[in-house]
Amino acid sequence: MRRIVITGMGIWSSIGQDMQTVTESLRLGRSGIIYDQSRVDYGYQSGLVGNVPKPDLKPFLSRQERMMMSNDAEYAYMSTRQAFEQAGIDKDYLYHHDVGIIWGCEGNSHQQEYIRRMEETHCTALVGSNALIRTVSSSVVMNLATIFHLQGINMSVSTACASASHAICTAFMHISQGMEDMILVGGSGSAAKEETIGMVIDALCKDDCYNSTPTAGSRPFDEGAVGEILSGGAAALVLEDYEHAVARGATIFAEIKTFAVASGHASDIYVGDWTAGKKAIKKALKNANMYPGDIDFVRTYASSDKHVDWIEAKSLSNVFSGLDTAICATESITGHEGAMSGASGIIYTVLMMKNGFIAPHINLANPILEAQQLNIPRVTQSRDIKTALITSAGLGGNYIAIIISNVEK
Repeated sequence: MRRIVITGMGIWSSIGQDMQTVTESLRLGRSGIIYDQSRVDYGYQSGLVGNVPKPDLKPFLSRQERMMMSNDAEYAYMSTRQAFEQAGIDKDYLYHHDVGIIWGCEGNSHQQEYIRRMEETHCTALVGSNALIRTVSSSVVMNLATIFHLQGINMSVSTACASASHAICTAFMHISQGMEDMILVGGSGSAAKEETIGMVIDALCKDDCYNSTPTAGSRPFDEGAVGEILSGGAAALVLEDYEHAVARGATIFAEIKTFAVASGHASDIYVGDWTAGKKAIKKALKNANMYPGDIDFVRTYASSDKHVDWIEAKSLSNVFSGLDTAICATESITGHEGAMSGASGIIYTVLMMKNGFIAPHINLANPILEAQQLNIPRVTQSRDIKTALITSAGLGGNYIAIIISNVEK
């Protein structure tokens, strides 16, 4: 089977919009969460949100191109520019080679914008022709494929917060089977207050939501967690066949060794079942012919929702309890990144791997019982990471485990 490697990365997140800034934020445990009064004025209990700046696309795109973009498509464009540049892929290459795109997304807030316009005007002609492209769930893929002239596989994946991970797994299968040589993968999402997901998450918020101390608000695995802090942005990866990458002289950042996907016996569509996590992790280890002790680091999907964190901690402790494997929930720093979290989690892990450190799991003052047997560094640690595991989960009980490693020649 062909080997799958990462040759390009791009990021637009609450902790930075370039690799250097993101690396520094991870090393320092610098939170990207802020207080936004406009959310409270809108009706939210919590004013906390990931600080994801709106990109300025005017230097790069025409007005017509910009009008077709949803919020998450704008973030995705910026992260894709970075990923292709890092991979050494220019416009000429894209014109003459088949490069695919598989992107994870959840939807966007623009549908409400056009519904309001229709209610005010009672005229479909005033909705605008760009409404279709901006509101469909495949908005990101439509825009990126057109702008970058992507001629390979073209599809969107939507499995809630596991969307980017599913996109990566789907691309892995296509490349490993020789159906494609190179695929752009990633995930994106918006933290706009008009997003339905943000409203639902806020409705579950308890107590004071840490409005007065924003950077302390995201508390995965902590007894003091009061709910998820919505964040967003985009993360992009260029995945490529190893031999293809070597032949064109590309820099290789890491290899995706394998993945596994599982579902538990979910009795509740929201919370899922911890057995899915245990099953996926053990299947991934078996696929890679590895043992739990072979994993140096786990970027865990733990989002500061108490029940989700309980499920994740229960899954991880069943496999890694008592081991030296370091475990960090980067969403303690970034906030809950939703559909992009699988791709951003890989980028954060690769940056730690290449720079020899493990980011601190911040805001962990009183760990929940299920997390107490896990090795969760609360301060930055210097460490050689050879092999890492990235986990993701989505509504309905699905769970994904992806194993990556430094490239062996």
